[in-house]
Amino acid sequence: MLLDHMKPGNALSMFSLVVALSLFSGLLSSSQVVGADNLRPTVETLVVESDLVPGQVKVAVLLPPGFRTSKTSFRLLLWLHGGPGDSSYLNRELQPIIEAAWKRGTLPPMVVAVPSARRSFYMDFRDGSQKWESLILKAVLPTLQKKYRLKRDQDGTLIGGYSMGGMGSLRIAFKYPRRFLAVAAIAPAIEPAYRFGDIQPKDREYRNNGVYERIYGDPVDQKFWQANHPPTLARDNSKLLIASKLKVYFEVGDADELGLFRGGEFLHRTLLQRNVKHEYRLVHGAGHEDDTLPDRLADAVRFFGRVLKHRDTGSLSR
Repeated sequence: MLLDHMKPGNALSMFSLVVALSLFSGLLSSSQVVGADNLRPTVETLVVESDLVPGQVKVAVLLPPGFRTSKTSFRLLLWLHGGPGDSSYLNRELQPIIEAAWKRGTLPPMVVAVPSARRSFYMDFRDGSQKWESLILKAVLPTLQKKYRLKRDQDGTLIGGYSMGGMGSLRIAFKYPRRFLAVAAIAPAIEPAYRFGDIQPKDREYRNNGVYERIYGDPVDQKFWQANHPPTLARDNSKLLIASKLKVYFEVGDADELGLFRGGEFLHRTLLQRNVKHEYRLVHGAGHEDDTLPDRLADAVRFFGRVLKHRDTGSLSR
């Protein structure tokens, strides 16, 4: 009815105003949707192709709330799954723990990535046919750093893992301690010996000869095995580990069905003898893969949180 009393020019102005308000309303709704999505963690799948290993490698990536609109650089937690496993470990096991820590404020926002690595122990095979350690360092990490604007210094990179991935994370961190701020390993699959020939049968039941020979050579190249064994690396690289100030955490259950508590204790004694600071836990009543794992995983995440709080504020609390 109002338009009946308006001049043609005024009616046109009112029409333009209605159109403008409608467009603004549409933009507002769109921004509200984007804003809502930005408030939630999101998971992406990244595919890495490299001649270092056969086939494509999937990497599951968890992005924290606010990532898409933030202009800052984020830290990375690279988590290595156990074997046989794959990148689905992120949403099956790790994601709920990480998101709960974000909500509680015990872990700052960061990018979390889990690459699929088959049953490789994250090793460069002796025969050169597969180079998983090189893939992690030369392809996966650089790709993640570039795509997700990650910090590229030691302060910006954390590494951890479970079982096979626990062994892999310790080995990679002990080899290259200046590339990582901290390492955390749950039930790492390591043997209690410095030499391959000294491994007792009870400590290699979970790895038959075929597994060793596929990775370390047939027959096993004992020097190559030693050069990639976490306790031997800790013994031989102790000065570098101390100088790098790498923060080290590992734990194992005293009821581990694979007997990995013997390897954990062996590594603990090695680090003590070399005066390498670390946090070690022998978890009473815990097996290798049981209902204690979520709490143990949460403890490892809290360790990372403590390290970062100390790094950022100078306060280290438990």
